[in-house]
Amino acid sequence: MNTGQANEGRADMDAGQANEGRAGADRAGADRVNLEKTNADQRTRQSASASASPPASAPPPASPSAYGTGAGTGTGTGSGDRNPSVRVRRFWSVRRVPAGIVALVIAAVAGLLLYDVAAVRSGRPAMRWRDWLADQLATRPLDDAWVMGGAGLLAVLGVWMVVLALTPGLRGLLPMRPPKAGVEGAAGGGGAGAGAVVRAGIDRTSAGLVLRDRAMEVPGVRAARVDVGRRRIRARALAHFRDLDEVRADLDAALHEGIRQLGLARRPALSVHVRRPAKSKR
Repeated sequence: MNTGQANEGRADMDAGQANEGRAGADRAGADRVNLEKTNADQRTRQSASASASPPASAPPPASPSAYGTGAGTGTGTGSGDRNPSVRVRRFWSVRRVPAGIVALVIAAVAGLLLYDVAAVRSGRPAMRWRDWLADQLATRPLDDAWVMGGAGLLAVLGVWMVVLALTPGLRGLLPMRPPKAGVEGAAGGGGAGAGAVVRAGIDRTSAGLVLRDRAMEVPGVRAARVDVGRRRIRARALAHFRDLDEVRADLDAALHEGIRQLGLARRPALSVHVRRPAKSKR
């Protein structure tokens, strides 16, 4: 009897364990199916969002980095191998000093004239300079030399002031290329990002010193002078050894590379002259 009860207990335990194992396997299979469904749903949503989003715009073409090398012999001009220049506006001069001087002179003359007119209206005699000026204007004819000279001087002064008002000035400052193409156009739009645009420039004297240092690194160059203009750079060098054509070719290539590294918005033409130093007479 005890043996039968023990056998029945073992059979019940085995059956319970088997049922628990089947239930655990069913739950694991159900979890695996749910996970696969979730992954499939995520992949479907990602593919749908990717198809609905607009295609990414292609990056702008990179600007050519090489400025080009000059001719091997002869005078280097650099006009045939210049890349298209980036359109960048020049820096405008504030001109505070000229504007202040003109304003002070006009204010002083106008104040003196108004004071004299008010004094005459109150019964006092006019100033001598105004009487003299009125007499001269009344007695001198229009074709008088002094009248013509004064009118011409005033006309030249007016034209000069108009030219100053319409030109940017700061001729000694060369604008440099912006970091990205189209930055200047974005700055002209006046949007929120316009204030973050950085404009750079380099002084012509500083650019000449940089190019002179590059010229002195060329073998055979004893002395060099570089004059930087707004549209042309003139380099003059003295060679004390090596052939002149070889020195000229190396100097032309070095200066072209130096101009490219300056990053100027308008790349000026280059002319190179190399000669031997004059022999001292003893």
